[in-house]
Amino acid sequence: MKVVIFAGGMGTRISEESHLKPKPMIEIGDKPILWHIMKIYSFYGFNEFIICLGYKGHIIKEYFINYFLYNSDVTIDLSSNEVEIHKCFSDNFKVTLVETGLETKTAGRLQRVQKYIGDEPFMLTYGDGVANININSLLEYHKEKGKIATVTAVQTEGKFGGMELSNNCDVEVFKEKPKGDGSWINGGFFVLEPKVFNYLKGDMDQVMWEDAPLETLAKDNQLTAYKHNDYWRCMDALRDKNVLEEAWKTNNAPWKIW
Repeated sequence: MKVVIFAGGMGTRISEESHLKPKPMIEIGDKPILWHIMKIYSFYGFNEFIICLGYKGHIIKEYFINYFLYNSDVTIDLSSNEVEIHKCFSDNFKVTLVETGLETKTAGRLQRVQKYIGDEPFMLTYGDGVANININSLLEYHKEKGKIATVTAVQTEGKFGGMELSNNCDVEVFKEKPKGDGSWINGGFFVLEPKVFNYLKGDMDQVMWEDAPLETLAKDNQLTAYKHNDYWRCMDALRDKNVLEEAWKTNNAPWKIW
């Protein structure tokens, strides 16, 4: 089963780094967050990826074109420009890099890679979110439900500490950054049947995947949610990047399941 990854957005909310590189190439522990996402899928045996390029897509192309060399011990004879590979520590990835347009929105990006997916089920996620999600359980759930689309539902942490107060304003319970208001949000990590492209007809370049396509799927009772109650984090801003970096440096990265 192939995995499609959205990697074309401009990442304006993390412009401190995204002005130099596409958001999925921002590094956590000296590796792009895109690599971390791919390693999650690879752990479960899914190594074929289709990456939707847009903003500064050439940087992602250059990274994968040179990936084998970056992860190898080499001897270079400068007099003849011959390169000898001694040992390679590369990953078993097969990566299709597709130019889906600079200004194209997510529905249009997915529509543009249809020919590389073929007439088979596939997975889809965003190039900025990591989780310790069990991909096998997600796939089993999708098959059991028998819907066209499954989205992984997550709950985010609150931004501030929470308190429960008594009538006289004594603090009865204090929780440091509890889960949010109990609502579930789109955490990516979709499983989709090929029939999903029936919801991507016509010019979709200015349509968000999260708007009309998912809304119509839900209206048609063809969208189900897989609840992931464990770790999930989206690198939405520099603060999130720093949290992920600290977790990686201290060997406390829950998404590192490999």
